[in-house]
Amino acid sequence: GGWVLLQNCHLGLDFMDELLETLLTAEIQDETFRVWITTEPHPKFPITLLQIAIKFTNEPPQGVRASLKRTFSGINQDLLDVSNMPMWKPLLYTVAFLHSTVQERRKFGPLGWNIPYEFNSSDFTASIQFIQNHLDECDIKKGISWNTVRYMIGEVQYGGRVTDDFDKRLLNCFARVWFNEKMFDSTFCFHTGYKIPVCKTLDQYFEYIQSLPVIDSPKVFGLHPNADITYQSNTAADVLDTITNIQPKESGAGAGETREAIVYRLAEDMLEKLPPDYIPHEASSRFIKMGQLNSMNIFLRQEIDRMQKVITILRNSLNDLKLAIEGTIVMSEANALDNIYDARIPQVWRRASWDSSTLGFWFTELLERNNQFSTWIYEGRPNAFWITGFFNPQGFLTAMRQEATRAHKGWALDTVTIHNEVLKQNKEEITAPPSEGVYIYGLYLEGAGWDRRNSKLIESTPKILFVQLPVVHIYAVNTT
Repeated sequence: GGWVLLQNCHLGLDFMDELLETLLTAEIQDETFRVWITTEPHPKFPITLLQIAIKFTNEPPQGVRASLKRTFSGINQDLLDVSNMPMWKPLLYTVAFLHSTVQERRKFGPLGWNIPYEFNSSDFTASIQFIQNHLDECDIKKGISWNTVRYMIGEVQYGGRVTDDFDKRLLNCFARVWFNEKMFDSTFCFHTGYKIPVCKTLDQYFEYIQSLPVIDSPKVFGLHPNADITYQSNTAADVLDTITNIQPKESGAGAGETREAIVYRLAEDMLEKLPPDYIPHEASSRFIKMGQLNSMNIFLRQEIDRMQKVITILRNSLNDLKLAIEGTIVMSEANALDNIYDARIPQVWRRASWDSSTLGFWFTELLERNNQFSTWIYEGRPNAFWITGFFNPQGFLTAMRQEATRAHKGWALDTVTIHNEVLKQNKEEITAPPSEGVYIYGLYLEGAGWDRRNSKLIESTPKILFVQLPVVHIYAVNTT
């Protein structure tokens, strides 16, 4: 009638089959016997074991209200009364609020944290313990050493998990704004409507927390209201994705085209539009004319090689898919068939190319990228470059730096740095290349707007998530 608990079972997958065998063959006398397993999601975890089990997941609660409730339910009245200093309870509540904020920002993906960190209740307990010790030892006349508190929270307790410099800056910013003398003013609030309550008992805290809004605006966590749009659309996309994945693959005998017929038509259409291969000797003679040791041309040659690879993979797999649908060869492209039907990019293509939201966008981008390369090699260098159409944009900027270094006598590559200036023109208005450097376009801003008149960043306009930057002039400068 006892319980058995096996932890971290994703590390012992071989034993799982043995466990399943034991459970199915053992004669268990007592009804109250249970086996508990904890595991991380793992692709090789035995399915049969999962199917006979009841599954629990422990998710962090959604929203500030739920999160604070959960944090305070782990606190007892003794902890509230542990210090008789007036600063103790506000500090306790602020750490709890910070704990909810760092958890909540994770749902906004890269807008919240560049890297999603595993913040948990031990961070909270450690911070509270530290503040309690600090208050016990602090001199009443001198008051709290805020620098110490901020350092411990922003760099050690919560900051100890953070590996990204910008995330560290964000955490320290929260610590700087919330942990200072101002937090004891009656006017202090984290955001309109979220203030520090003055309470004596746990019940009063729960009463206050219950009065908070159920759904928080992203502004509470220091984000722009647009962040919510991104979060909602990502959630919706995930749900729809899951639905598409579990749709039955066999079509019924209803009217209309079958899956195979639709995919066959799409494959033919794509093959028709697919650009021709680059003929090696033609390309080589063009490179010799343009100067094959010029760093920009070396870069172009690498890009064209990669493009050719994508075109070849595409042509072969579409032809195979057509033959397989006709029944001439064995269907090895079943995955591609499903993906094309669902307007997704088949894995084989994506591995050799770039990410895109749907197959249509991906294919259009293929034609546009290829167009940029073929115009460049057969008609000469473009006035402005579509930088997001390269496989290796970093390499493009390096090639530009090398070109500038070679053009100036006495410059060394190590001391040359890249500078940029955002112009006021769009790519249509560019008629000639710059005297030095390159014009690039195709960059977008997320999380900010662009003021064209004064060429500077401004706050995002509501409901507009991405803003296209005008043409940028990138050039190199010798720092010595």
